[in-house]
Amino acid sequence: MADVIVIGGGLAGCATAYYLAADGVDVTVLERFDLNTLASGSNAGSLHAQIPHDPFVRYGEGWAANYASTVGLLAKSIDMWRSLGDELGTDLEVRLRGGLLVARTPADMQAIERKAAYERGQGLEIQILDRADIQRIAPYVSDQMIGGAFCPDEGKANPFAVAPAFARAAQRLGARIERQTQVLGIERTKAGYEVATSKGVFSANRIVNAAGSDAGKIAALLGIELGDVQGFPIQVSATERVGPLIPHLLYCASDKLTLKQNQVGSLLIGGGWEANIGPYGTPVANPESLRRNMAVALSVVPALKDIRVIRTWAAIVNGTDDWKPILGEIRKSPGFFVNFFPWMGFTAGPVAARIVANLVQGKPAPFDIDLTPFLPKT
Repeated sequence: MADVIVIGGGLAGCATAYYLAADGVDVTVLERFDLNTLASGSNAGSLHAQIPHDPFVRYGEGWAANYASTVGLLAKSIDMWRSLGDELGTDLEVRLRGGLLVARTPADMQAIERKAAYERGQGLEIQILDRADIQRIAPYVSDQMIGGAFCPDEGKANPFAVAPAFARAAQRLGARIERQTQVLGIERTKAGYEVATSKGVFSANRIVNAAGSDAGKIAALLGIELGDVQGFPIQVSATERVGPLIPHLLYCASDKLTLKQNQVGSLLIGGGWEANIGPYGTPVANPESLRRNMAVALSVVPALKDIRVIRTWAAIVNGTDDWKPILGEIRKSPGFFVNFFPWMGFTAGPVAARIVANLVQGKPAPFDIDLTPFLPKT
């Protein structure tokens, strides 16, 4: 019988297992496929701190006021990313050279400035830029962009490396990882919980639900309704390798876009464009989304016209309408904890895992974080 079972072998689950094992907790991870095979290993590796511009425009300042406290979590997590490679003994290719949000119109600039007020209210450094500033720090950006905002604390990491690095470090500390182990049922017992799986029954005193877009399904095995937990199919594209072009994490206020260059020289182009669900229930690329995404990218960075896209892939990302994480213990099921961070789960992986690992052990939240806005409502 383990002290803790962690359900989910993505970044959230592997990082939670690592922090628990580092604190001397006996922990077992259950993963139905292999580690890092879903959203944690299929995203583009962006490290975000700013309030996402697209939902800010769509949902308004009421949404931003509710979401703003999440910025503090993202900023704390990015601080952890700075030394994470050294801690785990792996080069995670963390590069924090700043996030640049560019504006095409005066209305875009007005929205950026309103959003910056919420970000600065959470202690995030945001610099408002005019056209001359854009030309100075990002000469690769089209001269159609009239200004923008710069956050020096954003950047990127390698999503193929991170969850496996946490898993290896957790195993060195004694954690057990069970791959190809599908959870079929969960039963509360006098001693804790029994988890029925495709490989038999596992027992533990406590459980951490770190199942990403399936977190709602796992909770439902105990009759728990997590709320607005969803999975959304989105896609990302990669180009051929080119020389140094884009040092920043680049966004556009007018259209959905994220654009950055990885260590080997490929440009990663995304922004949350919708993918399709294929005949076998798995996500597949949407050609129209690809066309529109590339058109936006080309309008912002004209140099892309001579660069070939060589791959587009799709994945399910977990999300909620309010974009707020769910972190903590389910009140009606003591000992059952949730580590669910929608949309920004890659960025927030370290801090969310550290928080939940503390809560599982009955310790206060780290970094003096007020968890009230993020606690489960059930």
